[in-house]
Amino acid sequence: MPPRFVRLGTAGWSLPKACAAGFPAEGSHLARYAQRFNAVEINSSFYRPHRRTTYERWAATVPPDFSFAVKLPKDITHTLRLAGAEAALDAFAGQVGGLGDRLGPVLVQLPPSLAFDAAAAGAFFTAFRARFSGLAACEPRHASWLSGAADALLRTFAVARVAAHPAIGGGEPQAGGWPGLFYLRLHGAPRMYYSAYDDEALAQSAQRLTAAGAGDTARWCVFDNTALGFATTNALALQRLLEKH
Repeated sequence: MPPRFVRLGTAGWSLPKACAAGFPAEGSHLARYAQRFNAVEINSSFYRPHRRTTYERWAATVPPDFSFAVKLPKDITHTLRLAGAEAALDAFAGQVGGLGDRLGPVLVQLPPSLAFDAAAAGAFFTAFRARFSGLAACEPRHASWLSGAADALLRTFAVARVAAHPAIGGGEPQAGGWPGLFYLRLHGAPRMYYSAYDDEALAQSAQRLTAAGAGDTARWCVFDNTALGFATTNALALQRLLEKH
């Protein structure tokens, strides 16, 4: 297991054939996955709703110190574009409440076309915070969200800006918003979702996680380069690096 100060895992709990032998042989994929990692990011919630009983079953499958990040539905972020989302937020909150104390950050991933608008963002996060009091991370994909005004608004609502790779506009992952959560999200490069990270890139991620924040900052790292199964291999390699820190 990685050091307790880092929540490390992948988007989904697939166990690719290439590294399946590194996990226990018995149990469901999630149960086996949770014996090696202490966190996972549920991406399927972005595409379709899950019943509360499904979340309850997942929570009952994992050890007590395991945590789930859950991605906000695209109906809220991409269809409604954050506007008038109260009913959809109610439905989502009712569903993910089945995770109980296993619920970690709620991930708000925005479409590339959604520019920062202070009034719209403020109204949305007011509604969001009326329903979710825990950790939250926002992954914007429009450069306007890198502004000081956007950063200040996210801090007001205690929402971290994801340190994503590849980063908006290129360069290195840059966290922002509320400093109480550092959320490193690695999509793969040069080909997003497909490319593996080499040893040098993994070492850089280990350094970022070790150096991020201070004190009680929550630190998460999720590999999203899942298309060819590299996310799990990379996460296991990073886990070994973190164990040396």
